[in-house]
Amino acid sequence: MRRLNVAIIGFGIGKAHRDAFRRLPDRFHVQAVVDTDPERRAEAARQGVPETPDDIAAVLGRDDIDVVDICTPPASHVSLAERALAAGHHVILEKPLVGSLAECDRLAAAATTARGVLMPILQYRWGNGLRRLRCLIDLGITGPLHAATVETHWNRGPGYFARPWRGKFATELGGCLTNHAIHAHDLLRCIAGDAADVFARVATRINPIEVEDNAAIVFRFVSGAMATSSVTLGSVENMSRLRFVFQNLTAESGLAPHAPGRDPWRFTPRDDAIATRIAAAMESFEIAPEFFEGQFAAFHAALEAGLPPPVTLQDARAAIELLTAFYSSAATNAPVSLPLGPEHPFYEGWAPRT
Repeated sequence: MRRLNVAIIGFGIGKAHRDAFRRLPDRFHVQAVVDTDPERRAEAARQGVPETPDDIAAVLGRDDIDVVDICTPPASHVSLAERALAAGHHVILEKPLVGSLAECDRLAAAATTARGVLMPILQYRWGNGLRRLRCLIDLGITGPLHAATVETHWNRGPGYFARPWRGKFATELGGCLTNHAIHAHDLLRCIAGDAADVFARVATRINPIEVEDNAAIVFRFVSGAMATSSVTLGSVENMSRLRFVFQNLTAESGLAPHAPGRDPWRFTPRDDAIATRIAAAMESFEIAPEFFEGQFAAFHAALEAGLPPPVTLQDARAAIELLTAFYSSAATNAPVSLPLGPEHPFYEGWAPRT
């Protein structure tokens, strides 16, 4: 097994990435942390990171850097990822991937000719609670999905938005839909499948920012299932919850705000026969690493085997497509059908036109 050297670009959420890499010492080594903030560079150095430059140019093209892990503010993602791919590195790219479907397709074109592999971050998929539900679905125990609800109720006030890049379309790309509920909506899609259409309303009610901090969405899926989502940054407490109503059982996540995919999940069976099947399935269920650690371990395994990454650009494009549909629906006060192509008015982005 080959250990890969990593350069983390941005030491905000990059700290959580660093911690996950350190839990996989036989597979990854963090060689460098790049950040423009001298205090963050000093923190990384104190914590044992060998190199702490202030410019990504210091790590690009080096044979001893295998993976460039981009954890910078969203508006910088496209250009940094293109530079890292062009220099021959594997690339890990934080959410939101980019700010438009056009940029998704631009990155896909760059990745097609690159020597390295690009993996978007959707780490909530690596939760053992969600994996338990996937197991029950794969075994045919759940029956078809009828309805679902998603709640992303967080508390984000002036302190959170004090960083100058937050709360602006030009730098953060969006608000509670783009940066807070994107993971929960990805998990919804993982279980419910592709959406046929969505209807969304957004508002800015909590903070003096230009992006949305409240939203309500109605989904209709290709399967015929329906779902609703409510999102706010004005909650007294931080909580996230997903609830799925199937023919044979109801599945409900815990309330952990940043990890709704993790245990514990509750499965309520329709009858004793279904309860018996659930119990038998859970007896053989194997716990696996979660969150960033789980995704990074799966990425290393895919690279070793020459397989596609565990989260592909198409997966991330689907998340961006949902965002595009949400903002389009909110702007037009009408449902938006999916999929969306280059002819869609918001293909180049959802930021308000000036």
